[in-house]
Amino acid sequence: MPLTPTATRELLARLGHTPKRSLGQNFLVDGNIVRKSLELAQVAAGDAVVEIGPGLGTLTSALLETEAEVWAVERDTTLADHLRATLAAQYPQTFHLLEGDAMEQPLAALPPERAAAGAFKIVANLPYAISTPWMDAVLGGPLPARMVLMLQQEAAQRYTAPPGSKQFGAISIFLQAAFAIAPGHRVSAACFFPRPEVGSQLLHLVRKPDPFVFSTALKALIRMLFQQRRKQIGALLRDRLPDGGAAWLARLAAHGLTPRSRPEEVPVAAWMELSALTCVIPMS
Repeated sequence: MPLTPTATRELLARLGHTPKRSLGQNFLVDGNIVRKSLELAQVAAGDAVVEIGPGLGTLTSALLETEAEVWAVERDTTLADHLRATLAAQYPQTFHLLEGDAMEQPLAALPPERAAAGAFKIVANLPYAISTPWMDAVLGGPLPARMVLMLQQEAAQRYTAPPGSKQFGAISIFLQAAFAIAPGHRVSAACFFPRPEVGSQLLHLVRKPDPFVFSTALKALIRMLFQQRRKQIGALLRDRLPDGGAAWLARLAAHGLTPRSRPEEVPVAAWMELSALTCVIPMS
């Protein structure tokens, strides 16, 4: 069972640990949300599951109780020591803890053969500070079958934003090209200790039957375009592509877009189509 707020405070005191805002250390203290996470991810015995920032091990222990095999990466030394002394000792065959940075090991050192199979899942309470760069790294592949992520509302809105909205950006495109957004669950700030200042959302992502992964060059160009998202796309492309963007603009016209359209108006399907063009290398 998840630790209550009181039990969480007591355990942190025994460990001599103060939650670090810089690492997004807001510990989950609601059992219903833990159960919902496992339900959405459809975690079963034998599954390979990646967890980012296991913290005190509330979600981790629930995952291990399903007889799933868990690979977790924890940056905080005090919490990693606690996990080694407890869950690693209790589940020596199925709990694999890496003390390190999730940005360097976005899949927590999941063995290549398990990752390549594409059947693994990611279930995590994701720190806000790394949410976008971590997701960008994961979307480079290999892709998990499912992701159930606890995110601050702002990050969840960026991931799921539709074209034309202020939140729609490069990470929205890369994610939505590969994953379908399934019904998730809103989460109150009261479900965490310490209580965060903003609400959260349990986001449920299911890999598409034909997931699309953008090339490194095209991703770089898309990011560049969104850095000046209020400018017209014709002007942005003129000096960045070998043909002045003519081939891109012709393809965008099929989607009802003009050189005066802005990057945020281009739908995900159109960005995917543009990958077929040869002129996708940003000019220096």
